[in-house]
Amino acid sequence: MTDNIDNITRRTLDYYDGHAREFFNGTIDHDVTQNIDALLGAITAPAPFTILDLGCGPGRDLKTFGALGHRAIGVDGSAEFVEMARAYSGCEVWQQDFVHLDLPAEMFDGIFANAVLFHVPSRALPKVLADLYAALKPGGVLFSSNPRGDNEEGWNGPRYGSYYDYETWERFMIAAKFSAVHHYYRPPNLPRDQQPWLASVWRK
Repeated sequence: MTDNIDNITRRTLDYYDGHAREFFNGTIDHDVTQNIDALLGAITAPAPFTILDLGCGPGRDLKTFGALGHRAIGVDGSAEFVEMARAYSGCEVWQQDFVHLDLPAEMFDGIFANAVLFHVPSRALPKVLADLYAALKPGGVLFSSNPRGDNEEGWNGPRYGSYYDYETWERFMIAAKFSAVHHYYRPPNLPRDQQPWLASVWRK
């Protein structure tokens, strides 16, 4: 089972390694201010915060967190993204596969997981969430945004994805000991059938 999960994540990372510049150009102008504000607004510790940008990609949001005065650290499994994120953001970036995370215990005030955890196969998700929980300070906050669905899972072209409804995602998070803060759908101010993203905020 481990080999299968490793193969899944490797194939997805191979896609991003091969399309890193294209991905950067296609996402650099995406406005995720609502999501960044949701994370930062839920943190109760005094600023500046230590933030982990999980799946930081080429560093767009990492740069934003740093510009806001926070200590921002990125982590990504794609070697291409890691190099791009370091150059673009000027922040520290670690290369780690999400199914083999090696994070410092209780280091982070917040973890920003924007459009990333849905790539984790469902059977690997409990361990990944446990690793993230352990990396948060007591009272720390995890933000996640995933494409919503009806709990289907599998390959979408060259990338693997798991597409949960809120109830299923909540069960995973509660099982990992997180407490729900709130959730919402994106983009804002549209009918639900035009909001493909499920965003949620959780506290340790």
